Amino acid sequence: MYNTRLRPSILLALLIFQLVPGVLFALQKGLDGSWKLIPERSTDIDLYGTLSIDIRAEGPRLVLIRTWGTGRSFRDSLSLAVGGTVNRIPVNKRVFPSNVFMGLAMQAGTTREIKAYRTGDTGIKLEESFRIRGSQGEVPANANHLFTIAPDQDILTYEIQRSTRTSGPPVKFVLSRAGASDGYGLSKNDAYVIRLEDNWEIDGKLPLQAFYISLQGVVNKNGPLVYILYPDNWPFTYVQSVYGFYRDTRHYTFRELRTPEAALGALKKYVNGYVVWDKNVRTSLIVAFTVAGLEKAVVVGEEMIPMMEKAGLKKVEDFRGKFTGQNDAQIYAWAYKQYWDRCNKEYIIWLGGEHGRIMKPGVADWGICKGAFFNDLSCRRSDTTEYALADKILSEMKPMSMVMGWHSYAKDLEREYVRLTSTHGHRVEGLHTLPNLSFSAQVPASPGFVYKNNHNVRPGQNLVPSKKVYITCIQTDGIGLGAWLKPGRGEIPYAWEVLMNYTWMAPAMAEYFYTMATPNDYFIGCLSGPGYLYPKAVPPDTMRQLIALAREQMKILDLKVFETMDYSEGATVEGNSDLPRDIIDLYYEGMPEAVGFVNGYAPSYTFTVRDGKPFVSYDYYLSPERPEGDAVADLQELARINARRPYFLLVHIRESSDIKRVKGILDKLGPEFEVVPLDVFLLMAGKEPTFKERFRDPAEVPSSH
Repeated sequence: MYNTRLRPSILLALLIFQLVPGVLFALQKGLDGSWKLIPERSTDIDLYGTLSIDIRAEGPRLVLIRTWGTGRSFRDSLSLAVGGTVNRIPVNKRVFPSNVFMGLAMQAGTTREIKAYRTGDTGIKLEESFRIRGSQGEVPANANHLFTIAPDQDILTYEIQRSTRTSGPPVKFVLSRAGASDGYGLSKNDAYVIRLEDNWEIDGKLPLQAFYISLQGVVNKNGPLVYILYPDNWPFTYVQSVYGFYRDTRHYTFRELRTPEAALGALKKYVNGYVVWDKNVRTSLIVAFTVAGLEKAVVVGEEMIPMMEKAGLKKVEDFRGKFTGQNDAQIYAWAYKQYWDRCNKEYIIWLGGEHGRIMKPGVADWGICKGAFFNDLSCRRSDTTEYALADKILSEMKPMSMVMGWHSYAKDLEREYVRLTSTHGHRVEGLHTLPNLSFSAQVPASPGFVYKNNHNVRPGQNLVPSKKVYITCIQTDGIGLGAWLKPGRGEIPYAWEVLMNYTWMAPAMAEYFYTMATPNDYFIGCLSGPGYLYPKAVPPDTMRQLIALAREQMKILDLKVFETMDYSEGATVEGNSDLPRDIIDLYYEGMPEAVGFVNGYAPSYTFTVRDGKPFVSYDYYLSPERPEGDAVADLQELARINARRPYFLLVHIRESSDIKRVKGILDKLGPEFEVVPLDVFLLMAGKEPTFKERFRDPAEVPSSH
């Protein structure tokens, strides 16, 4: 598409069309403008270190300016007739800018001869003849300079092909379009990166980590400017890989900030002040994150106050000693009264997880960026005061809001947390360690990118199951937690739970996973709605709206299978995770494009089929601790107990198990077993269901629920 931002005047366009149609064609493709180097993707430029290029048309001529270096620099400015005309350019300096550490020199007093052409639809080629001097004297040389813009991307590739260089990698430079976009001089796709250590203790590196994460949240209110590299053992295993995707595929240029002083120096223009938390009261840090989002302030321990004052930042709040002797209920009641009215009512952060002297606030940047209220209130009914406040806050959120983060491992259980949020019709997106969302939420998918799943069943295809045991595997807990980057992916059919809110919350992240997928990787929607919720706890009218929203997300992501889970009446073993008929009706009615549904986490017991579309519960859960021999025996025993053939055995794999391990177990099962893709499994199960229809039995619901 024509880039109106770069459109020349009509008069200039007509003039160039008459005189130099090749250059006009290049201008139409957006080749003109200013470009700056992406060092990570370019040939090393020894002394000068960097390169910028300016390309424009001036009447019938092409103007090309290459500037090597910044302070210490060399500028090569050319004004060229195009279309094969010989341009004779005097050589005034001996500098050989692309390789100054080679003993080569241009010969001052000689003349360079350059011809300029267009190449294809999106490039320019210069053919240059010149004389170069080495230690043994002067020799003639030729060079082709190729400038090519990537279609639909503001990326320029500049390659130099010299007649004297016949070995080694090509001399190639990749540049992004320059142009201020943030009001402070940063260009599009310029960003910063900060590395965190694996130390999250209050008496260790947590104060520094919290400062960096709060800085990220504040700065990223202005765009995707700061990305954080978490340690290799971070629960979301993709952090480093996605960084490479943004850098190499989405063409971000990252400058690393190695110290808090460097980070503050580069970014304080985005910051209004600072808030001091009290290391003796852990909860004060959680409240400080709320203040950070509302006041565009960074959070600091008292040891960082001198750095703040030196930077000229104002203190907006100081919690030292303020909460001494108070419990969490009292602290959050104060914070609610003080800040709630100003907080975002579509997002709220549960900054739970680890407790005591450790905190891992990976999701805090997102909450700060959105101006959300932070807490880790208990969702256990017996914790009456905290529960009442959590219930009140959730009741004052907008319908179908996002509850980000995770419950406190010291206070309540996951099912208590999700049950309470579900009763208000909200949806959970975990965990508390979810990283860099304030960055990823602002990176769109590539222009024209379409999410395409690896479907194995053609419309109208007829698959007849044999008299055998069919197994299919689904990985738990979303793509980012677990085996996606571990060995074995692609070796066997495997299904992955997609975080469907990434369609709008982190579209480029979804693109990252879809572009990496092998033909054996199959994506499914989850978990019970457009986010994690328990359908038995959601008001029915709201449940219909949530299913409709999930359906739209499934269309965008090209998903045909949907997964449910409900622990609102307790977990599988001690509770009842089955769904009643009326809720299953809602899914069938609300998702007519689905080819089937899967249910549970550990094994569950809800089964039905409608119009050849089955609703199948898990028959097996593979924990990472289960010895392979025992797992093999378990699956074989299930096949003996469920003796009718075909038998459809749906397996849930804990996220920390890699596919090599899973394949090793499946390979030992014997010839009666066959591993098939999930959509094939569901088509055959719907065609010849051997399971018995079963729904939630009220008699199996524990009295406490």
